[in-house]
Amino acid sequence: MGRYVIRRLLQAVLTIFLALFLLHYLTSLSIQINGNPAYAFFGGQITPTQEQLRVVAERYHTDHPCLKRVGDPCLSNFMDTLGRYANGDFGQDLRFRPVSDQVVMRVPNTLRVFAINIATWAIAGIGLGMLAAVRREKFSDYLIRAGTIISGAVPTFLFVLALKYLAGVWIGGWLRDHLGDDNVLSIIFRPSWDEAHPWLTVILPGIALAVIGTAGITRLMRTSMLENIRSDHVRTAKAKGLTGGRVLLAHTLRNSLIPVVTLIGLSLGGALGGAVITEGLWNIRGVGQFVFNAVRQNDTPIVVGVVSLVVICYLLFSLLIDLLYAVLDPRIRYE
Repeated sequence: MGRYVIRRLLQAVLTIFLALFLLHYLTSLSIQINGNPAYAFFGGQITPTQEQLRVVAERYHTDHPCLKRVGDPCLSNFMDTLGRYANGDFGQDLRFRPVSDQVVMRVPNTLRVFAINIATWAIAGIGLGMLAAVRREKFSDYLIRAGTIISGAVPTFLFVLALKYLAGVWIGGWLRDHLGDDNVLSIIFRPSWDEAHPWLTVILPGIALAVIGTAGITRLMRTSMLENIRSDHVRTAKAKGLTGGRVLLAHTLRNSLIPVVTLIGLSLGGALGGAVITEGLWNIRGVGQFVFNAVRQNDTPIVVGVVSLVVICYLLFSLLIDLLYAVLDPRIRYE
Protein backbone atom coordinates (compact mmCIF):
# COMPACT_ATOMS: atom_id res chain seq x y z
CA MET A 1 0.00 0.00 0.00
CA GLY A 2 2.96 2.30 0.57
CA ARG A 3 3.80 2.48 -3.13
CA TYR A 4 0.18 3.24 -3.95
CA VAL A 5 0.08 6.10 -1.42
CA ILE A 6 3.27 7.58 -2.88
CA ARG A 7 1.91 7.24 -6.41
CA ARG A 8 -1.38 8.89 -5.48
CA LEU A 9 0.45 11.69 -3.65
CA LEU A 10 2.50 12.39 -6.78
CA GLN A 11 -0.66 12.37 -8.88
CA ALA A 12 -2.35 14.74 -6.42
CA VAL A 13 0.61 17.14 -6.52
CA LEU A 14 0.59 17.11 -10.34
CA THR A 15 -3.17 17.68 -10.43
CA ILE A 16 -2.91 20.57 -7.98
CA PHE A 17 -0.10 22.06 -10.08
CA LEU A 18 -2.16 21.83 -13.29
CA ALA A 19 -5.33 23.17 -11.63
CA LEU A 20 -3.50 26.15 -10.16
CA PHE A 21 -1.79 26.83 -13.50
CA LEU A 22 -5.15 26.79 -15.29
CA LEU A 23 -6.55 29.26 -12.75
CA HIS A 24 -3.45 31.42 -13.11
CA TYR A 25 -3.60 31.36 -16.92
CA LEU A 26 -7.29 32.30 -17.03
CA THR A 27 -6.65 35.16 -14.61
CA SER A 28 -3.67 36.38 -16.64
CA LEU A 29 -5.64 36.12 -19.87
CA SER A 30 -8.48 38.21 -18.44
CA ILE A 31 -5.99 40.92 -17.46
CA GLN A 32 -4.34 40.78 -20.90
CA ILE A 33 -7.69 41.19 -22.64
CA ASN A 34 -9.49 43.59 -20.28
CA GLY A 35 -6.58 45.77 -19.23
CA ASN A 36 -5.12 46.85 -15.90
CA PRO A 37 -7.36 45.54 -13.06
CA ALA A 38 -5.99 48.22 -10.75
CA TYR A 39 -8.74 50.54 -12.04
CA ALA A 40 -11.29 48.33 -10.26
CA PHE A 41 -9.73 49.32 -6.95
CA PHE A 42 -10.80 52.95 -7.41
CA GLY A 43 -14.28 52.26 -8.81
CA GLY A 44 -15.85 54.17 -11.65
CA GLN A 45 -16.16 57.54 -9.92
CA ILE A 46 -12.48 58.26 -9.17
CA THR A 47 -9.76 58.76 -11.77
CA PRO A 48 -6.51 57.42 -10.28
CA THR A 49 -3.11 58.96 -10.92
CA GLN A 50 -0.34 56.97 -12.59
CA GLU A 51 1.49 56.75 -9.26
CA GLN A 52 -1.58 55.26 -7.57
CA LEU A 53 -1.97 52.73 -10.38
CA ARG A 54 1.70 51.80 -10.11
CA VAL A 55 1.49 51.22 -6.34
CA VAL A 56 -1.63 49.06 -6.65
CA ALA A 57 -0.14 47.09 -9.57
CA GLU A 58 3.03 46.36 -7.58
CA ARG A 59 1.09 45.27 -4.51
CA TYR A 60 -1.13 42.91 -6.51
CA HIS A 61 1.64 41.73 -8.86
CA THR A 62 -0.09 42.97 -12.02
CA ASP A 63 2.82 45.09 -13.25
CA HIS A 64 4.67 42.31 -15.10
CA PRO A 65 5.29 42.96 -18.84
CA CYS A 66 3.85 39.56 -19.77
CA LEU A 67 0.39 40.79 -18.77
CA LYS A 68 0.48 43.13 -21.75
CA ARG A 69 0.95 40.27 -24.25
CA VAL A 70 -2.30 38.43 -24.99
CA GLY A 71 -1.90 34.67 -24.64
CA ASP A 72 1.37 34.80 -22.70
CA PRO A 73 1.17 32.18 -19.87
CA CYS A 74 3.37 34.34 -17.59
CA LEU A 75 5.31 31.36 -16.24
CA SER A 76 7.60 33.50 -14.08
CA ASN A 77 4.53 35.03 -12.42
CA PHE A 78 3.11 31.55 -11.89
CA MET A 79 6.27 30.32 -10.16
CA ASP A 80 6.24 33.41 -7.93
CA THR A 81 2.59 32.68 -7.10
CA LEU A 82 3.44 29.08 -6.15
CA GLY A 83 6.20 30.37 -3.90
CA ARG A 84 3.77 32.71 -2.13
CA TYR A 85 1.22 29.90 -1.77
CA ALA A 86 3.87 27.64 -0.26
CA ASN A 87 4.51 30.33 2.37
CA GLY A 88 0.80 30.65 3.14
CA ASP A 89 0.38 33.93 1.26
CA PHE A 90 -2.77 33.78 -0.88
CA GLY A 91 -2.84 37.48 -1.72
CA GLN A 92 -4.61 40.51 -0.31
CA ASP A 93 -8.09 41.90 -0.77
CA LEU A 94 -8.79 45.43 -2.02
CA ARG A 95 -8.32 46.74 1.53
CA PHE A 96 -4.82 45.23 1.73
CA ARG A 97 -5.89 42.55 4.25
CA PRO A 98 -4.30 39.10 3.84
CA VAL A 99 -6.78 36.63 2.34
CA SER A 100 -5.34 33.69 4.26
CA ASP A 101 -5.86 35.41 7.64
CA GLN A 102 -9.51 36.09 6.86
CA VAL A 103 -10.06 32.54 5.63
CA VAL A 104 -8.57 31.10 8.83
CA MET A 105 -11.01 33.17 10.91
CA ARG A 106 -13.98 31.93 8.86
CA VAL A 107 -13.04 28.27 8.44
CA PRO A 108 -14.60 27.08 11.77
CA ASN A 109 -18.07 28.24 10.73
CA THR A 110 -17.76 26.61 7.32
CA LEU A 111 -16.60 23.38 8.96
CA ARG A 112 -19.71 23.47 11.15
CA VAL A 113 -21.91 23.75 8.07
CA PHE A 114 -20.10 20.85 6.40
CA ALA A 115 -20.31 18.74 9.56
CA ILE A 116 -24.11 19.07 9.46
CA ASN A 117 -24.00 18.51 5.69
CA ILE A 118 -22.03 15.25 5.91
CA ALA A 119 -24.09 14.06 8.89
CA THR A 120 -27.24 14.57 6.82
CA TRP A 121 -25.73 12.61 3.94
CA ALA A 122 -24.74 9.79 6.29
CA ILE A 123 -27.98 9.61 8.26
CA ALA A 124 -30.59 10.52 5.66
CA GLY A 125 -28.88 9.46 2.43
CA ILE A 126 -27.44 6.14 3.55
CA GLY A 127 -30.30 5.39 5.95
CA LEU A 128 -33.06 6.05 3.43
CA GLY A 129 -31.16 4.13 0.75
CA MET A 130 -30.91 1.10 3.05
CA LEU A 131 -34.61 1.34 3.93
CA ALA A 132 -35.61 1.57 0.27
CA ALA A 133 -33.50 -1.50 -0.57
CA VAL A 134 -34.81 -3.58 2.31
CA ARG A 135 -38.39 -2.53 1.55
CA ARG A 136 -38.03 -2.93 -2.20
CA GLU A 137 -41.27 -2.48 -4.21
CA LYS A 138 -43.12 -1.49 -1.04
CA PHE A 139 -44.84 1.84 -0.35
CA SER A 140 -41.85 3.23 1.57
CA ASP A 141 -39.56 2.40 -1.37
CA TYR A 142 -41.80 4.23 -3.83
CA LEU A 143 -42.13 7.19 -1.45
CA ILE A 144 -38.36 7.51 -0.96
CA ARG A 145 -37.65 7.29 -4.70
CA ALA A 146 -40.29 9.90 -5.45
CA GLY A 147 -38.79 12.16 -2.81
CA THR A 148 -35.32 11.87 -4.32
CA ILE A 149 -36.64 12.81 -7.75
CA ILE A 150 -38.42 15.89 -6.42
CA SER A 151 -35.53 17.07 -4.22
CA GLY A 152 -32.98 16.45 -6.96
CA ALA A 153 -34.96 18.60 -9.39
CA VAL A 154 -35.02 21.68 -7.13
CA PRO A 155 -32.12 24.16 -7.61
CA THR A 156 -29.98 24.69 -4.51
CA PHE A 157 -30.57 28.43 -4.25
CA LEU A 158 -34.34 27.99 -4.56
CA PHE A 159 -34.45 25.34 -1.84
CA VAL A 160 -32.25 27.44 0.46
CA LEU A 161 -34.50 30.48 0.00
CA ALA A 162 -37.67 28.43 0.54
CA LEU A 163 -36.29 26.81 3.70
CA LYS A 164 -35.01 30.14 5.00
CA TYR A 165 -38.44 31.79 4.79
CA LEU A 166 -40.62 28.77 5.53
CA ALA A 167 -38.64 27.39 8.48
CA GLY A 168 -36.71 30.45 9.60
CA VAL A 169 -39.42 33.09 9.31
CA TRP A 170 -42.81 31.39 9.54
CA ILE A 171 -42.12 28.38 11.76
CA GLY A 172 -39.37 30.22 13.65
CA GLY A 173 -41.65 33.19 14.24
CA TRP A 174 -44.38 30.96 15.65
CA LEU A 175 -41.89 29.19 17.93
CA ARG A 176 -40.47 32.47 19.21
CA ASP A 177 -43.98 33.79 19.94
CA HIS A 178 -45.01 30.68 21.86
CA LEU A 179 -41.75 29.36 23.36
CA GLY A 180 -39.60 32.48 23.66
CA ASP A 181 -36.34 33.51 21.99
CA ASP A 182 -34.12 31.39 24.23
CA ASN A 183 -35.80 28.05 23.52
CA VAL A 184 -33.59 25.54 21.66
CA LEU A 185 -36.12 25.11 18.85
CA SER A 186 -36.50 28.87 18.49
CA ILE A 187 -32.74 29.20 18.15
CA ILE A 188 -32.50 26.39 15.57
CA PHE A 189 -35.26 27.96 13.46
CA ARG A 190 -33.79 31.45 13.37
CA PRO A 191 -33.71 32.97 9.85
CA SER A 192 -30.01 33.88 10.07
CA TRP A 193 -26.83 32.71 11.75
CA ASP A 194 -26.19 33.84 15.33
CA GLU A 195 -22.63 34.11 16.62
CA ALA A 196 -23.86 33.37 20.16
CA HIS A 197 -25.20 29.98 19.02
CA PRO A 198 -22.82 28.92 16.20
CA TRP A 199 -23.82 25.23 16.17
CA LEU A 200 -27.58 25.46 16.62
CA THR A 201 -28.02 28.13 13.94
CA VAL A 202 -26.09 26.18 11.28
CA ILE A 203 -28.34 23.12 11.50
CA LEU A 204 -30.94 24.40 9.02
CA PRO A 205 -28.42 25.79 6.49
CA GLY A 206 -26.36 22.60 6.76
CA ILE A 207 -29.44 20.48 6.01
CA ALA A 208 -30.42 22.81 3.17
CA LEU A 209 -26.96 22.43 1.64
CA ALA A 210 -27.13 18.64 1.94
CA VAL A 211 -30.61 18.02 0.52
CA ILE A 212 -29.65 18.09 -3.16
CA GLY A 213 -26.73 15.69 -2.69
CA THR A 214 -28.80 13.42 -0.45
CA ALA A 215 -31.04 12.47 -3.38
CA GLY A 216 -28.16 10.99 -5.40
CA ILE A 217 -26.63 9.27 -2.37
CA THR A 218 -29.97 7.67 -1.47
CA ARG A 219 -30.56 6.28 -4.95
CA LEU A 220 -27.00 5.00 -5.30
CA MET A 221 -27.15 3.41 -1.84
CA ARG A 222 -30.37 1.63 -2.76
CA THR A 223 -28.92 0.31 -6.02
CA SER A 224 -25.67 -0.80 -4.36
CA MET A 225 -27.53 -2.53 -1.53
CA LEU A 226 -29.79 -4.43 -3.94
CA GLU A 227 -26.75 -5.57 -5.91
CA ASN A 228 -24.95 -6.85 -2.82
CA ILE A 229 -28.03 -8.47 -1.29
CA ARG A 230 -28.09 -10.84 -4.27
CA SER A 231 -24.33 -11.57 -4.15
CA ASP A 232 -22.86 -15.01 -3.38
CA HIS A 233 -21.17 -14.07 -0.10
CA VAL A 234 -24.47 -12.75 1.33
CA ARG A 235 -26.29 -15.95 0.39
CA THR A 236 -23.48 -17.94 2.02
CA ALA A 237 -23.75 -15.88 5.21
CA LYS A 238 -27.48 -16.53 5.33
CA ALA A 239 -26.92 -20.26 4.74
CA LYS A 240 -24.56 -20.35 7.74
CA GLY A 241 -27.41 -19.18 9.93
CA LEU A 242 -26.26 -15.62 10.64
CA THR A 243 -28.97 -13.24 11.79
CA GLY A 244 -30.54 -10.88 9.28
CA GLY A 245 -29.18 -7.82 11.07
CA ARG A 246 -25.59 -9.09 11.02
CA VAL A 247 -25.84 -10.07 7.36
CA LEU A 248 -27.21 -6.64 6.53
CA LEU A 249 -24.64 -4.63 8.48
CA ALA A 250 -21.46 -6.74 8.27
CA HIS A 251 -21.77 -8.29 4.82
CA THR A 252 -24.06 -6.05 2.78
CA LEU A 253 -23.70 -2.50 4.07
CA ARG A 254 -19.90 -2.42 4.18
CA ASN A 255 -19.46 -3.42 0.54
CA SER A 256 -22.33 -1.18 -0.55
CA LEU A 257 -20.63 1.90 0.90
CA ILE A 258 -17.73 1.96 -1.59
CA PRO A 259 -19.54 3.68 -4.49
CA VAL A 260 -21.42 5.87 -1.99
CA VAL A 261 -18.17 7.11 -0.43
CA THR A 262 -16.94 7.93 -3.92
CA LEU A 263 -20.10 9.92 -4.64
CA ILE A 264 -19.80 11.76 -1.32
CA GLY A 265 -16.25 12.77 -2.23
CA LEU A 266 -17.40 14.06 -5.61
CA SER A 267 -20.44 15.77 -4.11
CA LEU A 268 -18.22 17.82 -1.80
CA GLY A 269 -17.10 19.82 -4.84
CA GLY A 270 -20.70 20.82 -5.52
CA ALA A 271 -21.27 21.46 -1.82
CA LEU A 272 -18.34 23.88 -1.80
CA GLY A 273 -20.07 25.87 -4.52
CA GLY A 274 -23.42 25.59 -2.76
CA ALA A 275 -21.84 26.87 0.47
CA VAL A 276 -21.26 30.23 -1.23
CA ILE A 277 -25.01 30.64 -1.76
CA THR A 278 -26.05 29.07 1.55
CA GLU A 279 -23.67 31.07 3.74
CA GLY A 280 -24.36 34.23 1.78
CA LEU A 281 -28.13 34.00 2.17
CA TRP A 282 -28.00 32.77 5.78
CA ASN A 283 -25.42 35.43 6.75
CA ILE A 284 -22.98 32.83 8.10
CA ARG A 285 -19.52 34.28 8.60
CA GLY A 286 -17.79 31.46 6.76
CA VAL A 287 -15.60 31.05 3.70
CA GLY A 288 -18.67 30.81 1.45
CA GLN A 289 -19.99 34.17 2.60
CA PHE A 290 -16.47 35.59 2.18
CA VAL A 291 -16.54 34.64 -1.51
CA PHE A 292 -20.20 35.67 -1.85
CA ASN A 293 -19.40 39.21 -0.69
CA ALA A 294 -16.20 39.32 -2.76
CA VAL A 295 -18.14 38.55 -5.95
CA ARG A 296 -20.68 41.27 -5.13
CA GLN A 297 -17.88 43.76 -4.48
CA ASN A 298 -15.79 42.65 -7.48
CA ASP A 299 -12.89 41.80 -5.15
CA THR A 300 -11.01 39.51 -7.54
CA PRO A 301 -7.96 38.77 -5.29
CA ILE A 302 -10.27 37.15 -2.71
CA VAL A 303 -11.97 34.97 -5.31
CA VAL A 304 -8.67 33.81 -6.83
CA GLY A 305 -7.06 33.14 -3.45
CA VAL A 306 -10.02 31.23 -2.00
CA VAL A 307 -10.56 29.20 -5.18
CA SER A 308 -6.89 28.18 -5.08
CA LEU A 309 -7.31 27.03 -1.47
CA VAL A 310 -10.49 25.12 -2.34
CA VAL A 311 -8.76 23.32 -5.24
CA ILE A 312 -5.96 22.14 -2.94
CA CYS A 313 -8.36 21.01 -0.17
CA TYR A 314 -10.68 19.20 -2.59
CA LEU A 315 -7.90 17.23 -4.25
CA LEU A 316 -6.41 16.24 -0.90
CA PHE A 317 -9.84 15.06 0.27
CA SER A 318 -10.20 13.01 -2.92
CA LEU A 319 -6.89 11.32 -2.04
CA LEU A 320 -8.25 10.49 1.42
CA ILE A 321 -11.38 8.95 -0.14
CA ASP A 322 -9.22 6.67 -2.30
CA LEU A 323 -7.33 5.46 0.74
CA LEU A 324 -10.58 4.67 2.57
CA TYR A 325 -11.52 1.99 0.03
CA ALA A 326 -9.23 -0.61 1.61
CA VAL A 327 -10.76 0.09 5.02
CA LEU A 328 -14.29 -0.47 3.72
CA ASP A 329 -13.46 -3.56 1.66
CA PRO A 330 -10.43 -5.69 2.66
CA ARG A 331 -10.59 -7.43 -0.74
CA ILE A 332 -9.19 -4.28 -2.34
CA ARG A 333 -5.41 -4.36 -2.65
CA TYR A 334 -3.30 -1.47 -3.86
CA GLU A 335 -0.08 -3.34 -4.57
